[in-house]
Amino acid sequence: MIVSATRPYFCPYPGFFYKAHLSDVVVILDDVQFPRGTTWITRNRFKNDQGTLWMTVPVWKKGLGVRQINEVRICYEGRWPRKHLASLRCAYAGAPFVGDHLGFIEEIFSARFERLIDLNLAIVRHLMKALQIETSMVQLSHFGVKARGAELLIEICKATNASTFLVQRQTEKFLSADLFQNNGIELRSFTYNPPVYPQLWGEFIPNLSTLDLVLNCGPRARRMMLRTQPFVA
Repeated sequence: MIVSATRPYFCPYPGFFYKAHLSDVVVILDDVQFPRGTTWITRNRFKNDQGTLWMTVPVWKKGLGVRQINEVRICYEGRWPRKHLASLRCAYAGAPFVGDHLGFIEEIFSARFERLIDLNLAIVRHLMKALQIETSMVQLSHFGVKARGAELLIEICKATNASTFLVQRQTEKFLSADLFQNNGIELRSFTYNPPVYPQLWGEFIPNLSTLDLVLNCGPRARRMMLRTQPFVA
């Protein structure tokens, strides 16, 4: 049983789904502290005629102190959902497969999700389906685990009966393989190579939101994502 863990990012980049593809179970770290500064949990990059298009989901922060990710509420003041939808419609009007996903995009930005995590996971599930990834996705809060750091990862492995914990190679240096080995768990790493695929609007930009990949490549998106197989240690 190969398990990995990740935060619930907003419209994640393809590496998020690449790791999911290599896992049997992905644990969503919803019951950990929400970052105080800029975070990919609330924003991501797309592409338009100007190049990189940033989109951010506003959340309530002032006076709320430290919160867990699953406690963060979306702020609907202003007209940002309408503006985001208009920006995506304009940016991807010429994308070959926009018609396959436009209904979902319109639904996402017209619905009023109370919690940020519910919005993010709805998008993740849609993209997993588009990429034909059937990996199980479970939220950390379902286990009631309250450890921190590497100990949290060990507890996740125990809760899921994992024999292997999967991390991206950049993360491996921050973890102790001995700690995992002492708990009967193999620490395995992989190298992610961003796919190069047809994009609108000129020069290719890597590591945009996976939505860019799916809108441009449709059924080929999965093959594009898996084109460069990772080295798994």
